[in-house]
Amino acid sequence: MDVMGDKATLFGTGRFVRSADRLVDRPAEQSADMSAHRLAHQFADHSADSSVDPSDQAVEQAVERDEAGEAAEEARQRLAAEAGDVQAMSVLGAMLLRRGDLDGAEPQLRAATAAGDRAAANNLGVLLHQRGYAEEAAGWWRIAAVAGSAAAAHALGRHHRERGDEPAAEYWLRQAAEQGHVLGAYALADLLEHRGDDGAEQWMRAAAERGHREAAYRLARTLDRRALSERKAGADNGVEPSALEEAEQWYRQAAARGHRRAALHLGAILERRGELKEAGRWYLTSAKDGEARAACALGFLLRDTGDTESAAVWWLRAAQEGDGNAANALGALHAERGETQTAERWYRAAMDAGDVNGAYNLALLCAEQGRTAQAEQWYRRAAYAGHREAANALAILLLQGGDATGAEPWFSKAAEAGSVDAAFNLGILYAGRGEDDTALGWYERAAAAGHTEAALQVGIARLRQGDERTAERHLRCAAGGGSAEAAYRLAMLLDARRPPAPAHELGEPSHEKSECEEWYERAASQGHRRAQVRVGMLAAARGDVVEAARWYREAAEGGSRNGAFNLGLLLAREGSEPEAALWWTRAADAGHGRAALRLALVYARQGELAEGQRWADRAVSLGPAEVAERAARLRDALREELSA
Repeated sequence: MDVMGDKATLFGTGRFVRSADRLVDRPAEQSADMSAHRLAHQFADHSADSSVDPSDQAVEQAVERDEAGEAAEEARQRLAAEAGDVQAMSVLGAMLLRRGDLDGAEPQLRAATAAGDRAAANNLGVLLHQRGYAEEAAGWWRIAAVAGSAAAAHALGRHHRERGDEPAAEYWLRQAAEQGHVLGAYALADLLEHRGDDGAEQWMRAAAERGHREAAYRLARTLDRRALSERKAGADNGVEPSALEEAEQWYRQAAARGHRRAALHLGAILERRGELKEAGRWYLTSAKDGEARAACALGFLLRDTGDTESAAVWWLRAAQEGDGNAANALGALHAERGETQTAERWYRAAMDAGDVNGAYNLALLCAEQGRTAQAEQWYRRAAYAGHREAANALAILLLQGGDATGAEPWFSKAAEAGSVDAAFNLGILYAGRGEDDTALGWYERAAAAGHTEAALQVGIARLRQGDERTAERHLRCAAGGGSAEAAYRLAMLLDARRPPAPAHELGEPSHEKSECEEWYERAASQGHRRAQVRVGMLAAARGDVVEAARWYREAAEGGSRNGAFNLGLLLAREGSEPEAALWWTRAADAGHGRAALRLALVYARQGELAEGQRWADRAVSLGPAEVAERAARLRDALREELSA
C-alpha cells in the first residue's frame, strides 16, 4: 500500500518573536546595565530548558551560598542607602525589583533617579511598567536613554513598537543596538525584518554573535531558505562558506543553547548529509524538549534502521502532541500489521490534526478492503483539500466505475497540481477518445517529469511521425527507466540504422555485440518475448547455437509462437526433428502458418499423408500469402496421392 505517512520536509513556518520585557539596569558606576543582562532571564521569555536537580546536594549548597551572599550584599547596600549613598540606593532598588519587592524598590529608585542616576531611571521605568503605568515608565526610560542607557533605549523602543509608532521604535532600538545591546539588536532586527528591510540580517547577525539564541536560530532560518532558493535556481555564487554551511553553524549555536527547533533543523541537515548518528542525537534532544516534529523525525530515523518498536514509541509521543505526520506513520505501521481498526483510528487522528494525508491514507485502506463508497468519500475529502494524488486516485476510481466525464476534471486538477501519474492518465484518456495530439501533449508533460511509460508513448508517437531523433531520446529515457518495450523499440530503431552484418555459419566464433544487441538483451532479460526471439536470432547469426536455443526456448515457453517456430528450426538443423515437430505444433496451434507448413512437410515425408494434408489445410488458412500458396500446392499433391 502506498501510504502518505513518510517523513515531512523540515522547514519551519512563521517567525518566532521573543517577547522580552524591559530589563533592570545597574548603576553606571558598577558596569552600567549589567543587571539588565542578569534580569533578562526574569523579564524575557527565555524557555526554561535547563533546570536544577533538587537532589543534587552540591548545587543546593551553591545556591545557598549565593543567597547568603546576596542577603549580605543587600544589607550592606541598605546601610549605605540609609546614609544617603545614591549609588547604593540605585543598587538596592535594582535588587529589590529583581526579587519582586516593588513597594520596597520604588522609593529607593525614585530617590536615586532624583539624584540623576540613569540606571535608577531605567529601573524605575521597569517598575512602573510592571505596575501598569506604561506612559510614566516611558518618560523615565526616555530620561535614562538620553543619558546613555542602552537598556532604557531598548525598553523605550519596545514601548513605541507596541503602540504602533515604528519610526520612534526604530530610532530608540537603533540607539540600543549601536551601543552593543544584544536585545536591542535583536528587537531592531525583528522590526526591520517585519518591514522587509535588508538591514535586518545585519542586526540579527550582531545579536547572534553576542549569544542571543533566538537570533542565531532566525539567522539560520534565513540562510537555510536562501540556500534552498539557490539550489532550486541552480545558483553558485562561489562564496565560502555556503549559505547552508553557515546556517548549520548558527543552528548549532542555537541548539547548544537549548533551542529545540534549532536542534530539529540541525538534525534534518545532518540526516540529509548521511550523518545519522549525530542527527539522531539532535532529534532526541529536541524531542525531549517537547518538539513533536523532532519526535516524528526520530521515529522515521529509527524505522529506517529497522527498530520499528522504538520508532512507534516516538511516533506515539509526537502524535499525542498533535503531529499529523506521526499519526499517519502509526496508521501505516498498524496497517502493515493487519490491524486495520487501529490504523483507521490513527488516520482519523491525522485528519483531526489537519494533515490531509490522513484522509488519503484512510481512502487507500478502504479501497484495499473493497469499501469503494467510503474510499471515494475520503479521496474526495483529500482531493478537495488539495491532495493531488488523492485527486488522481479519485479520478481512477470514477473511471473504473464508467464515469469518464467525472474523472477528467479530477485528472486535470491533479495534473495541474503536479501529479505526474495524473498527466499520464490524461494522456490515456484522450488517446482513448482518438484525440492523439492532446494525448501526446499530456504524455510529453509526464515524460518531462520522468514518467517511464509516458516517455515510451511519446517515443512511439514520434516514430509514427518520422521524428526519429526525438523518438530515440524518449525511448532511451523510458528504457533507462526500466521499460522492456522501450528497450526493444530502441533496439529496433538502432538495428535499422546499422549496416548489414556479414553472414555466419553455425558454430563460427561470435563477434562483439553492438548497442542494439545490448538493448535487445536488456528487454529480453525483462521477459519481452519478441526481444527474446530477436536475441536468439542474433545469437544464431553469430553461430552461438546454445545461446540461440536458450532464448528461443524462453520465448516459446512464455507463449511466443515465433520463438517456438525458430526453436523447431534450430532443433531440426541439429537432427532433432521429432522434438522440432513438438515446438512447431505449439506454434501452429497458436496461429503460425509457417509452422503448420513445416508440419505438413514432416508428415508427408513420413508417409502420413492424411495428417500432412490436415496441416497443409491449416497453413493455407493461416497464411501469409506465400505460405498459403506453397501449402495449397502441397495439399493438392497430397490429395492426389491419397486418391491415386
